Amino acid sequence: MTLVAGVDSSTQSCKVVIRDAATGALVRSGRAPHPDGTEVDPQAWWRALQEAIAAAGGLDDVAAVSIAGQQHGMVALDSDGRVIRPALLWNDTRSARAARDLAEEVGASAYAARTGVVPVASFTATKLRWLRDAEPANAARVAAVALPHDWLSWRLRGYGPAGAADAPRGPALDELVTDRSDASGTAYWGADGYDRDLLVQALGHDAVLPRVAGPGEPIGETLTGVVVGPGAGDNAGAALGLDAQPGDVVVSIGTSGTVFAVTEDPVADASGTVAGFADASGNWLPLCATLNAARVLDWAAGLLGVDHDELGRLALEAEPGASGLVLVPYFEGERTPNLPDATASLTGMTLLSATRPNLARAAVEGLLCGLADGLDAVRSQGVEARRVLLIGGAAQNPAVREIAAEVFDVPIAVPAPGEYVADGAARQAAWSLTGDRPAWAVELAAELEPGTRPEIRAAYAAATARIAALV
Repeated sequence: MTLVAGVDSSTQSCKVVIRDAATGALVRSGRAPHPDGTEVDPQAWWRALQEAIAAAGGLDDVAAVSIAGQQHGMVALDSDGRVIRPALLWNDTRSARAARDLAEEVGASAYAARTGVVPVASFTATKLRWLRDAEPANAARVAAVALPHDWLSWRLRGYGPAGAADAPRGPALDELVTDRSDASGTAYWGADGYDRDLLVQALGHDAVLPRVAGPGEPIGETLTGVVVGPGAGDNAGAALGLDAQPGDVVVSIGTSGTVFAVTEDPVADASGTVAGFADASGNWLPLCATLNAARVLDWAAGLLGVDHDELGRLALEAEPGASGLVLVPYFEGERTPNLPDATASLTGMTLLSATRPNLARAAVEGLLCGLADGLDAVRSQGVEARRVLLIGGAAQNPAVREIAAEVFDVPIAVPAPGEYVADGAARQAAWSLTGDRPAWAVELAAELEPGTRPEIRAAYAAATARIAALV
């Protein structure tokens, strides 16, 4: 049996899966935590990767490995390969002003045409501009800019800061390698490759950027001879793990919500709502995000004093539409639509509607309507949606599934629970080893035909319009 390993180096933790390269069967796995915070010393990721690999039984019998990771994080290196300052993560918002400055200087439409995105605080370019403005001495030292998965792949291959005992191959910055999916989240890469003028616009000077490897291209080996694949951004890793094809739209219910589709053509949305990312297979991955997702259910369960299973049972006791009770769950502002200063709203309360079941149902409907708005935004860019793949822990709740079929107007498939980002990296490792993209089966936990109740979306749209007018 030939084994391959896939890594998901996420915001919260590092997960490793080891699978049979031929069938995709899971052989073993491991994980290790990451520190909290919106800036992190990358060395913590390196330690967690080593701990997770050890927890998964090591790589001694593994033929290939690939790393998928959180997108956008800024890893700034000096000429000796040393990390200059803690990496700013995707969820660090201190670069919001820098994002506005870049969009104004270049023009939102021009930026979207060149890179497929309009700058927001998440993207690497905005963090580089923040560094230039807030820490000019550190910015001047930047010799290379990597992303979390790029840097980890580089370290895994034996490169690193000069003099480090675990980096015998030294600080060869020209050995940094990324893939197109992660490069597309920097805001200085587009369909024609890196846009160095935009890099300079952000950082103030040019720098070494990771070479962009092709889909499934092996980029080197570890010190023990394990083939290393190019890696991917986390959403592209999930798409690959799900074996998503054109026509599939992935709706992921995590701390935040993401809606992304696999398309054969790039997308450039001048409004910035839909980011025109690339995927890990040679296609494209237009994506939009909602800030309020699984934590909406956490809030409702906490308020009602129940667990998530009971919350679901309560929600299914109520009629569709929750007797007119509508929750717009903008607890942390919202990104889709772009209302960062908005707050949540619960409307339609009467003595008859303000019941525990209706509140539970309004929470589930509000969560899903927000994601449906994301689906509409993606489809507004000409994307065809033939199927929704609903993933995330909340997707296993029967109430979420049943109500999703009433909110979304396309068939829904719910894959079995899994580490799909790490699984995508494992698929990519097998691809790098054999030269062929694996055709591993994806187990489905449920398939649902749409039973659309348009009145749910209509009531939610009216409520969001009121909030938008107030904001």
